[in-house]
Amino acid sequence: MKEIKKTFKWFTVAKYEEEQEYLRQEHQAGWKLVKVSLLGIYTFEKCEPEDVIYQLDYNQEREKGMAEYIQMFRDCGWEYICDFVGYSYFRKAASKMKEDETIFSDDSSRLEMIGRVFKGRMVPLLIIFAAIICPQLIANSMHSSGVGRGLFIAYCCLFFLYVLIFIQWAVMYWKLKNKK
Repeated sequence: MKEIKKTFKWFTVAKYEEEQEYLRQEHQAGWKLVKVSLLGIYTFEKCEPEDVIYQLDYNQEREKGMAEYIQMFRDCGWEYICDFVGYSYFRKAASKMKEDETIFSDDSSRLEMIGRVFKGRMVPLLIIFAAIICPQLIANSMHSSGVGRGLFIAYCCLFFLYVLIFIQWAVMYWKLKNKK
């Protein structure tokens, strides 16, 4: 019987590199990723400790040409693991890596991936923020009753959560865009 471990860890869109490093550390400790589910439930299987590089790619059009997409990575030595909310997870033993090899050959391809994430994740968040959260925050700010006040506090929390996500996104994009 295989030994399984489940952990909860939450990474924002802007923290995909931290997620990759977390998965690498788990593998070095003898736990290889099997799947990601729900909101950050990582399922690991016991394995021999090994230095393995994990990479994520955002692939919105998973259904179109998925077999070719996965085969392209396999041809370069990457093992496909799973998909979760638009991200495809890949891994490769560090011993099989060529110098600074990643699934992104340069900063421009990394920026293209970030652009795909922006279209697939940030645009819907911006629409929800502008169409629902901001108007409800304003509408509920005018109530002094218990329920209205509670809704105001809830929308304030959502407002600040969204602003934090947007700031993290902007900082990540700016750093990558200005990377030399």
